[in-house]
Amino acid sequence: MRIALLIVFAALSAPAQTNLVSPANPPQVQTNQNAVDAQRYEQVRMECIQNRRIICGKILKVTPEGIVVDSGYTNLMRAPLNQSWYISGTVMASRAANYVEANQPDAVCAGKVFLTDLPKLRGVEARFRVFDYVNIEGFPVGQYTYTSVGSVQHTVREFTTKLQNATLWNYQQSLPQNAPQK
Repeated sequence: MRIALLIVFAALSAPAQTNLVSPANPPQVQTNQNAVDAQRYEQVRMECIQNRRIICGKILKVTPEGIVVDSGYTNLMRAPLNQSWYISGTVMASRAANYVEANQPDAVCAGKVFLTDLPKLRGVEARFRVFDYVNIEGFPVGQYTYTSVGSVQHTVREFTTKLQNATLWNYQQSLPQNAPQK
């Protein structure tokens, strides 16, 4: 019986012996760095959640990377329009007068923004059209510069619809510029 237990114990511990420790990277230092990285990543993720906005407005420009939206059309949040994130331009909607964007999660975004990582459209005409509307949650990922008419350029806030993409982008932006990327 003891011999059987020793054989089972030896067999189970054999895979653990294959993890060799390098003197250059002691396991405790690597574990501590991973814990710090994970903690910083989670902190950035929570900041993205705190800075999320509702993008509800009219599509002004469609690009291969995303769409430029004039946000602040709060009446797009009414039923039955709030049943879909993409709304036809045939509905009656207008910008809220004197609207000021609040600094809190899920506040309605005000002004022109660029929106990326959009969900796929379904149906016969599965493409984004200028002057249609969107009503969707977005997470900040910096700024975007686009050309409107001729060579006139505008820089607007950029948002993504995916929390994971926003967290990764903001985490990478928080790293020191001269630190090696993993």
